[in-house]
Amino acid sequence: MTFAALAQAPDRRKTEARLLALVVLITVFGYTYTGLSMSGRLPDGLAVFTVGMLLMALLPHLVLRRFAPRADPLILPVATLLTGIGLVLLHRLDITYAQTPRLKTAAAANGQLVWTAIGVAVCIAILLILRDHRILQRYIYLTMVIALVLLMAPAFFGADMYGAKRWILLGPLSLQPGEFVKIMISVFFAGYLTVNRDALALAGRRALGIQLPPGRQLAPIFTIWAISLLVLIFERDLGTSLIFFGVFVIMLYMATDRTSWVVCGLLMATVGAAVVGSLEPHVHGRVTAWLDPMRAFTKEGRAEHMSDQLGQALLSFGSGGISGSGLGQGHPEMIGFAGNSDFILTTVGEELGLAGVMAVIMLYVLLAQRGLRVGLSARDPFGKLLAVGLSGALLLQVFVVSGGVTGLIPLTGKALPFLAKGGSSLVANWVMVALLLRISDHAQRRREPVG
Repeated sequence: MTFAALAQAPDRRKTEARLLALVVLITVFGYTYTGLSMSGRLPDGLAVFTVGMLLMALLPHLVLRRFAPRADPLILPVATLLTGIGLVLLHRLDITYAQTPRLKTAAAANGQLVWTAIGVAVCIAILLILRDHRILQRYIYLTMVIALVLLMAPAFFGADMYGAKRWILLGPLSLQPGEFVKIMISVFFAGYLTVNRDALALAGRRALGIQLPPGRQLAPIFTIWAISLLVLIFERDLGTSLIFFGVFVIMLYMATDRTSWVVCGLLMATVGAAVVGSLEPHVHGRVTAWLDPMRAFTKEGRAEHMSDQLGQALLSFGSGGISGSGLGQGHPEMIGFAGNSDFILTTVGEELGLAGVMAVIMLYVLLAQRGLRVGLSARDPFGKLLAVGLSGALLLQVFVVSGGVTGLIPLTGKALPFLAKGGSSLVANWVMVALLLRISDHAQRRREPVG
């Protein structure tokens, strides 16, 4: 890139500022419209929400101007918009849950706003402290040890909630270690594959037209496969297991460019899911409900105490049509207590219709695309693999959540990133945003000349 071209290049931070201003307008309008639609008056917390959105957009933007001026200009606005949409949806659901006391569901919007502030603060702290993402490569084994401890902790010390052990209770707070583990394993895999990718790229025997990896190099993928199965068996956490194994396969393919690793990974995932799904009662129950979600509304289903959440979710999507019933005009309480967590996407489908669901999905795709673009533009192998791993983890989590509530795959119980209620998920996703911003700034600095 020449100096003349650099002088004519658009200012990334000005583009980001304009997009953030649009994001604040959209989310404040949605919050206001929700109050007017459901109660006929302006919502009580409008001023607090507006100030919160302004600070959430302004503070990271100012930090990026000073400490990461060449960072990607779309990552922060997209993440802020998704978070703002989540706050609007939770506010809308709080009003309905307050009118339906039988569900015994506490208000979540105010708590989510606090967790949003914490997540943005952590993002800013990472941008200020971590000036070079390659420093993380020095601590990959320590990171993996911590990740394994967090991953196994719910099996021994966690609380059994809703049939799965993915939470650790700390007094009145609950922590989902799996949300942070997906970032830690991305850091470890990026460092490990950077060092060992040449050995893993070796070709072995040929079978069915596919060049398989050498037998001795299959040990890493077998180890990760075994850990994923242990998580699935002892914690009954299908979502974390799929994300954990899927991220490794994606990064392995990125490092070696061998389709055989993907084939081996898919076969092993299929075998493991089939075995555990037939033996573990909780996972088997979710598979049964997935195969026939409408059975819960029959006499036999009620006798078996089947959950009707998936059936209600499909009815919600169907009633939404193309444009939806309108924000605040649906009936998300029919799904029960999980409407603001596992099934928050059904509120979008019912009240904003197919158009709203596609808009939300496209925001996730855009965020992942920018992360993948950061990975492709990074010059160092560690940064390249880390950006791809983080983007892959985001896509996998969106897939397992949206696929579960739409009936494409069995329910996993994971939180939809940025939208659903959950402090652990929100903070972890903002950590991911900070790392992608830091990698993108470093990659662009390497591409541009020094004045």
